[in-house]
Amino acid sequence: MRRELEQLGYEPSVIQPGRLLFGADESGICRTNIGLRTAERILICLGRFPAEDFGELFDQVRAIPWHEWIPADGTFPVDGKSIKSQLSSVPACQRIVKKAIVEQLRAAHHVSELPETGSRYRVEVALLNDHATLTLDTTGPGLHKRGYRQLSGPAPLRETLAAALVHLSHWSADRPLLDPFCGTGTIVIEAACIAHHIAPGLNRSFPSEQWPRVPASHWQTAREAARAAILPATTELIVGTDRSAEDLKRARHHAQQAGVAEFIHFQQRDFSELSSKREYGCIICNPPYGQRMGEKHDMETLYRSFPVVLRRLPTWSHFVLTAHPQFERIVGQKADRRRKLYNGRIECQYFQFHGPKPRHLITSPRDSSQNLSVTEDDIGDTHHRHEQRPTTTTPNATPVFGGLDATAARQAQEFHNRLTKRARHLRRWPSRGITCYRLYERDIPEVPLVVDRYEDRLHLAEFARPHDRTPAEHADWLDLMKKTAAEVMEIHPSNVFMKFRDRQRGTTQYERRGSDKHEFVVREGGLKFKVNLSDYLDTGLFLDHRITRGMVRDASKERHVLNLFGYTGSFTVYAAHGGAASTVTVDTSRTYLDWAAANLRLNELNSSAHRHIRADGLKYLKSLAADVYFDVAIVDPPTFSNQKGQEQDWDVQNDHVELLSLLQRHLSPNGVVYFSTNFRQFKFSADALTGYKVREISKQTVPEDFRNRRIHQCWRLDLQ
Repeated sequence: MRRELEQLGYEPSVIQPGRLLFGADESGICRTNIGLRTAERILICLGRFPAEDFGELFDQVRAIPWHEWIPADGTFPVDGKSIKSQLSSVPACQRIVKKAIVEQLRAAHHVSELPETGSRYRVEVALLNDHATLTLDTTGPGLHKRGYRQLSGPAPLRETLAAALVHLSHWSADRPLLDPFCGTGTIVIEAACIAHHIAPGLNRSFPSEQWPRVPASHWQTAREAARAAILPATTELIVGTDRSAEDLKRARHHAQQAGVAEFIHFQQRDFSELSSKREYGCIICNPPYGQRMGEKHDMETLYRSFPVVLRRLPTWSHFVLTAHPQFERIVGQKADRRRKLYNGRIECQYFQFHGPKPRHLITSPRDSSQNLSVTEDDIGDTHHRHEQRPTTTTPNATPVFGGLDATAARQAQEFHNRLTKRARHLRRWPSRGITCYRLYERDIPEVPLVVDRYEDRLHLAEFARPHDRTPAEHADWLDLMKKTAAEVMEIHPSNVFMKFRDRQRGTTQYERRGSDKHEFVVREGGLKFKVNLSDYLDTGLFLDHRITRGMVRDASKERHVLNLFGYTGSFTVYAAHGGAASTVTVDTSRTYLDWAAANLRLNELNSSAHRHIRADGLKYLKSLAADVYFDVAIVDPPTFSNQKGQEQDWDVQNDHVELLSLLQRHLSPNGVVYFSTNFRQFKFSADALTGYKVREISKQTVPEDFRNRRIHQCWRLDLQ
């Protein structure tokens, strides 16, 4: 606000937080009410004095020449507030002030009655630290009420605050501006008004327009000057996006009412789809705060995505207003500057992330068709949002979010060399019928990735490892590793999929992570399997069980087979292909049972002999009739599981003895069990399973392409 007053030619001084004092004549009332964007109201200060008792307050107020402003018929309500003052009763102060003004006006206007039927003159008495300030309000409804916002949306941002956000940013009219949470459009509309010099109070009225002390000619002159200052066009695009179609409908209406609809492009788009090929722009936004019950987790998830999304704009600056106290911690880096601001009564921080300075800002005007044309290239194509972000940055320009250093380049080269060597070593495997195999398994400690090849696609999984990169820098690092893997294997980047793998609890390794449904069919051992590389941490085909599946096929001819933790049924398919008389696939997930049935159909093995049962493994065994027997059982349980519907939480270390003991009751005399687990600390309790002959076969079942020879442990259990 100080800057705005100085631009109008006034010299403001701070009298208390949130209030500036400046000197002006009556024309200043008109100019400031019409022209100030960040002020809430314009008050005339008629008196400032100490006031520690009611007598002193009365005498000082009565001494003010109120008649010079308020006529005999003027309406003059009195408002008040008191902070840290002995006169703490606001209603009492209001009564004293009202009485003093009445006495002064009666005497000055030589009347006995004040009808208060004329123009409105709102008086305020504000006490702070035993000092009173008496003011007249020239504005009426706050200056944030521009008149264009007629349709309200959830959590609206005041126009004055929106204008302040724009003023406090690095944005100017010759740079792109984008608000990805535009809601009903306040920030972008205020920015468009600033860019076109459209005065905020140009199309509204003020109570001081009816005051005899302020000539109508002053108002006319101020409005004519404001209209003459309007610019017809700007050189850059202003964009507002939001996920809500209803809010965007309101935003377009508001922009139309403000007279700037032709200068703003609104588009329905989720924040995750944000991109732009323009350079040196500014993001200015007021994202959701998540202060309501149940919203905090969703908002933190949104804020964690900020660095990953905003790194797509390497030359841009970013300005974010939020009430979240841990915003910098969540996004993983400090802002260049923070300012405390209040959105209503909510204390917020305005986080400013300053991008690289542009070498040359475009200042020459373009024709209107260039100014306002909008293409998908301008604001990003949603169908290509997963591709590499633009790299057309100024040399030596450091982006706010992301960026790569020499260490990343060295790591990428080492990864390239190792992957090349492994690919050469395994180049003959497809001719041996193995088209899905492991290429790389954290061979280089600084590159903790696992790379699996699924025919003409790659599946990369990152394992958690400490590093000093910010979240955005790490996302760029992962993109570099994906690009490196794609180049080495000569696979299109769109066919390379990246996942993050941390220590798993419960059944989280099976939970859906996305909805892209990148499903296709691969071959293994002469069979077909559906895999999904995009939506789950695991793909639907555990490559480390390739050999074990072959063992099951060889052991299944004319035998009854139980696949107890069936997952997507790959063991079932092998057993059926091996000539199993029947199979039963048990799993708690309907999705995976349907997937298992689809795998059987792919291999033309689907028949009534192959049953799929949705149940918990332990519960299923307990429910079996005494005369139900199996010849072959595959038991590959999760390490932990706490799904709804289970009788108890599953822990492979604590529960494997009970499960295998129950299973023993339902094995035929020549029955065999293949038991495996990927829990590295697992200790098999062979002594507690006296009815079995136990033999560990892990060395035989871990395939050659797995550098980690403890990717799983496997035992064969035969009835004694």
